[in-house]
Amino acid sequence: MENIVDLAEFLKRRHLVLVTAESCTAGLIAALLGDVPGAGQVLDCSYVTYSPEAKQRLLGLSDELLDRHNLTSEPIARAMADGAIRRSGTNLAVSNTGLADKGDDDIPAGTQCFAWAFRLREGDDASIRIFTETRRFPGDRTQVRTAAARFALSRIPYYYEQLPGGKP
Repeated sequence: MENIVDLAEFLKRRHLVLVTAESCTAGLIAALLGDVPGAGQVLDCSYVTYSPEAKQRLLGLSDELLDRHNLTSEPIARAMADGAIRRSGTNLAVSNTGLADKGDDDIPAGTQCFAWAFRLREGDDASIRIFTETRRFPGDRTQVRTAAARFALSRIPYYYEQLPGGKP
């Protein structure tokens, strides 16, 4: 779904309220949705957790997880989305972590890891379902971050459709 206004309508029709947990995109996911009139009906809050310490303090990532996985990894994105949805009480979380530029020996620049978490039953943390995906975007730092934010939002309908019959 390329059009952010259409996405906001999709969220409204399904009574989905979003929290974001953003590292590389630094709030761009929430900002894109926030540009839509009436966004307050579908956007709760955003955690911008650039540092590992912020990921631990605000989203509850453990030392063990951070020691075991690179910050640009699906397990980190998954833990970020899980922490955000549990702390916010919303029924949808999107997270992003990655490298916009200057990749390291193992991870090329433009690599972005995402997670989408859905709470199937209000107030029930056991009903949370999480999907992850990794993509690589070309371009400079700004282009990568913008493409990643747009991609994160565009995949919400896709993963929503992957949920079992008891959708939120």
